[in-house]
Amino acid sequence: MSGKLRCVLDTNAVVSLLKGNRELATRLEAAEYVGISVVTYLEFLAFDGLSDTDRNSFKLFCTRVEIVPLVHNEKLADNALTLRIKHRLKLPDAIIGATALCRKALVITNDSHFSGISSLTVQGC
Repeated sequence: MSGKLRCVLDTNAVVSLLKGNRELATRLEAAEYVGISVVTYLEFLAFDGLSDTDRNSFKLFCTRVEIVPLVHNEKLADNALTLRIKHRLKLPDAIIGATALCRKALVITNDSHFSGISSLTVQGC
């Protein structure tokens, strides 16, 4: 992955990518950095009805991106709390947004509740 694009994928972006979204795949291939929050990792694996093929595709995907752990990190915690309180995001979304802020990356998502948050750069899938 080369280029200047840095991005953190929301869970719905991972789903879109693994369903074959070629436009998104092309964008990510040109990226300098691609990560997911451990929240996205857990949300994906918690989906009902995942097949072995789905799990294997996800495991392969995870070898190519950074899975950002949820550890005690004041900057991550402060950003997540600000997004949660000021913008009324659900806690998982606030953590995903804070992960993007800490990694100086944009959020790739189809969720409209991220739009209008001036501290975040958001792109759709």
